[in-house]
Amino acid sequence: MQLFPPLQPTPLAEIFYARVPKGEPWAWVLSKRILADEALARRLLREPLSPGLADWIDLELARLRRELDHLRKEHPFSDFGYLEPSPAEALALEALLRGSAASVQALYQAYGYGIYAYHTAFIFDGQMEPVEKPDPACFDDLVGYNRQIGMLRSNIERFLAGKPAVPMLLYGARGSGKSTSVKALHTHYAAQGLRLVEVLSEGLDRLPALMEELAPLPFRFVLFMDDLAFAEGDERFHRLKVLLEGAVYERPANVLVVATSNRRNLVSQHWDERPEPGANDPAAWDTLQDKLALADRFGLVITFPPFDQGLYLEAVAHLLGRELDPDTRTAALQFALGGRGFSGRTARHFVNQWG
Repeated sequence: MQLFPPLQPTPLAEIFYARVPKGEPWAWVLSKRILADEALARRLLREPLSPGLADWIDLELARLRRELDHLRKEHPFSDFGYLEPSPAEALALEALLRGSAASVQALYQAYGYGIYAYHTAFIFDGQMEPVEKPDPACFDDLVGYNRQIGMLRSNIERFLAGKPAVPMLLYGARGSGKSTSVKALHTHYAAQGLRLVEVLSEGLDRLPALMEELAPLPFRFVLFMDDLAFAEGDERFHRLKVLLEGAVYERPANVLVVATSNRRNLVSQHWDERPEPGANDPAAWDTLQDKLALADRFGLVITFPPFDQGLYLEAVAHLLGRELDPDTRTAALQFALGGRGFSGRTARHFVNQWG
């Protein structure tokens, strides 16, 4: 049984039309097969390199080198490429050309495998999909929430340093910059090993599988759940609750949940569900406590209060990069008062149209 699958019949097209790294186009094609081997990578990330497995990998590397020699003779390209190889590709090339099983394991331990070796942001809807062009959100784009952003970044920096960190809920008015703050984490910390995974509502059903996939990888993953809210009786509510605290499966140390919501308690709640003062109705109290339990499992709740007129105008000026003249100030206020309200989102929409 081969570890690395045979070369597909289309490598020539890959060489001629892809922007391949300089110097070793055929070696690049073959080394990508090492990076893509999920089954081998997961095994080498989870367990020590046994002598038997090391011998098997060394035999496979020798087979790839023979294949490389054949391709070089059949299609003798020289310095054909256009790009420098990525760090992961460079290490994969080294493993292919001169390395051993230990160098393959070191490759996976440093850069992961497959999409994780090439991407830093993902969407999970039950399947993990890479984001080719992540949102370049930046903390400098946000105005008026320095304290909140400081709390967010402090917790994330503890997480990246391997220190205890707590799940976070960013709660507040719509358009206040909650989602932008989380996406800015990717912009500022991806180079330090942070990976952002936006978990869509469909993906909540497969959280245990997601935990198993991410646990052995050499990165720190923020699971981003945007605009989180649950309807009455939504089973996903309970799945997320046990992920945060109380699951049979253990949440990996390299995974942290960050959610945003317009609802402090995340679950729709009706006034008539609140027990009367002094009431002794266990069922009513149980219903209320169950709904509060999810929000309570976030160790850090960061509140983003609504914008007022002054903060809105400050945001407009910040985004424009200049003081507001009377005409711009009047136009910005009219834009907000036309039904959009005062918020960071409104400020950006105005600047996009005005600037």
